[in-house]
Amino acid sequence: MKTINIKELAGELKLSVSTISKALHDSYEISEETKQRVLETASRLNYIPNPYASSLRGRKSKNIALVIPEVADSFFSLAINGIESVAKENGYHVLICLTHESFNNEKTILKEFQCGRVDGVLMSISRETTQGDHIRDLISNGVPLIFFDRVFEDVETTQITTDDFESSYKATEHLLQKGCTKIAFLSISKSLSISNKRLEGYLKALADHNVSPDEENIIECTNDAKQNYQITKKLLGQKNRPNGIIASVEKLTSPVYQVCSELKIKIPNDLKVICFSNLDTAAILNPSLTTITQPAFEMGKTAASLLFKSLKKSKSNLTKECIVIPSILIERDSTRK
Repeated sequence: MKTINIKELAGELKLSVSTISKALHDSYEISEETKQRVLETASRLNYIPNPYASSLRGRKSKNIALVIPEVADSFFSLAINGIESVAKENGYHVLICLTHESFNNEKTILKEFQCGRVDGVLMSISRETTQGDHIRDLISNGVPLIFFDRVFEDVETTQITTDDFESSYKATEHLLQKGCTKIAFLSISKSLSISNKRLEGYLKALADHNVSPDEENIIECTNDAKQNYQITKKLLGQKNRPNGIIASVEKLTSPVYQVCSELKIKIPNDLKVICFSNLDTAAILNPSLTTITQPAFEMGKTAASLLFKSLKKSKSNLTKECIVIPSILIERDSTRK
């Protein structure tokens, strides 16, 4: 829903701007009845007070926002470096906002940005996000937004992604070529497009090699490390356990290694492991971890460059286009024969 300003709110209520302002600030000069009427109408018409209006009138805020689920993941750390390198060149600051994988947090953050606090937004959606009205509302209020990595495909704007389907296909084929006959796929969401594309790549590779998928080996994990540990322990503790695992996100690597250590499962002899990860420590893990390494820095830099290109124009011209930057498979000891 498009927001209104204080003048439009005053016009709707047939009151002066000063009266509206006093009512919103709970002034003793305004009756309780008028205050209530102002508050109800403001809520109904989506009026958001703009504390930046006086300072921003006629100029930019010189801020862009980065809305991401977390920073613990090395992908986002590298993406931030790419984004900040471009922001600095353009004389901008980057406000980093974490949703902690919460849809409600995501909605609250984007609503706050409707008041002019930032000139544009770069975003990777939460694992809980299944609808995009809050994103469309922000864009309709003149704030350009670009997705990177995790996108919401129904929103008409630019997307920067990697080749999730193809990378997962390569990961699955790699394990099959290494002799794996029962490959598990660990996911974190049934709604995220990157999770679904990686799952599709996994299933297509199995089909192309005449391997029937086992639904019991397609595991949806959570955002909780302890729960993921228990889920992984149950998977690898069964008698007919997998002999290959694809962890579709970086945070699922640790529980796999921990459980294997506890259950005396030897990597790669008993279980081969590959993970979508940008960890610097992948090469020094014991054994070293085979990864699908994403172009995180390049994705962040590309997203920021396109956002600033849009900001330099009088009107945002971001269209629904998808720019794909390929990932690479780096073989290490966790999948070697």
